[in-house]
Amino acid sequence: MTDAIAPITPVPRPAPGPTAAATAEAFEAVFLGQMAQLMIGSLDTDGQFSGGHAEEMFRGVLGEQIGTAMARRGGIGLAPLVMEQIIKLQGSQPDVD
Repeated sequence: MTDAIAPITPVPRPAPGPTAAATAEAFEAVFLGQMAQLMIGSLDTDGQFSGGHAEEMFRGVLGEQIGTAMARRGGIGLAPLVMEQIIKLQGSQPDVD
């Protein structure tokens, strides 16, 4: 009597997570977005060119998009410092994008 051996099925690997560089850039984008929201919130919006309720609703989105755009273009230099700390905490080499 021969026993049939079942074929080995490969276990699917999870999708790779964000790299340290992408995480650091995302952190800087959030930081810059929060700063932009504070600046936008300090603007006087009364008068003829006020956006009304719609402007109030989308101020947060505008701040977020400004922060993301600034971070993609190099930001204020926060991402490299954050990435360095992430790598130290992981105890590994930097990820290459």
